[in-house]
Amino acid sequence: MGINSVAVVADLGESFGNYTIGDDGALLGLVTSSNIACGFHAGDPRIMDKTVADCVERGIELGAHPGYPDLVGFGRRLIEATEEEIRTDVLYQLGALDAFARVHGGTISHVAPHGRMGSIAQTDAKHARAITDAIAAYNTDYIVICQRGLLAEESRKRGLEVGYVFLADRGYGDDGMPVSRSHEGGLIHDPELIGRRSAQVVREGTVLSVDGNVVPLGHDADVLLLHGDHPSVLANGIALRAALDAEGINVTGLRDVLAEKAAKGAEAALAR
Repeated sequence: MGINSVAVVADLGESFGNYTIGDDGALLGLVTSSNIACGFHAGDPRIMDKTVADCVERGIELGAHPGYPDLVGFGRRLIEATEEEIRTDVLYQLGALDAFARVHGGTISHVAPHGRMGSIAQTDAKHARAITDAIAAYNTDYIVICQRGLLAEESRKRGLEVGYVFLADRGYGDDGMPVSRSHEGGLIHDPELIGRRSAQVVREGTVLSVDGNVVPLGHDADVLLLHGDHPSVLANGIALRAALDAEGINVTGLRDVLAEKAAKGAEAALAR
């Protein structure tokens, strides 16, 4: 594939009030980028403030992680919202996180739609348009983290750069897309397997599906995602980083990865 770098991101700031989800402090030592909950599916102003401050202090890229207004369902249930509601909900969340970023001297680099909102936007035009309309209206410098599909297409139509994500702790089908969490093998619990799969995706662009077939992912793995609410997220992150190190894969920020990809593309074009 020609690219020897990848970003590692985790969903962070997903606690709420007195309820703690994940181990953000430990994860900050393993990731180069963050997807920070913006208060709708998880997070609250105090947690957003602390998470942004911690990421800025460690030089970790800031990412907005907007989702449905669904604290009870953690943003993983489909909300029957209009296109205007989706657009304004995303815009509201971008502005909220950006306020904390500015106060702490940071800059948001990317947007990664959360949960059901993000997954349905791969195939649903209403969601894809609404999300990308909000991002483009707010800041066209933001990268959109997604998989192949309508969200990537609509992002490019609006001049937004795309960073392709591989869900390191999720099972994939023979179509090269994640299967449902309820599907057998949909959530992977073996940290060593998570590490091996991630290195394979970066090196070869293929993944072992839940049916045991080696299938092409269909896009580069610009960023590897760890879900912060996974019960073994810390062990997963340690194993993932060890596997990447063993393969000599450089772990860096998403903007650096995309810059390397662009440079390689320009070289290839000149060589033709």
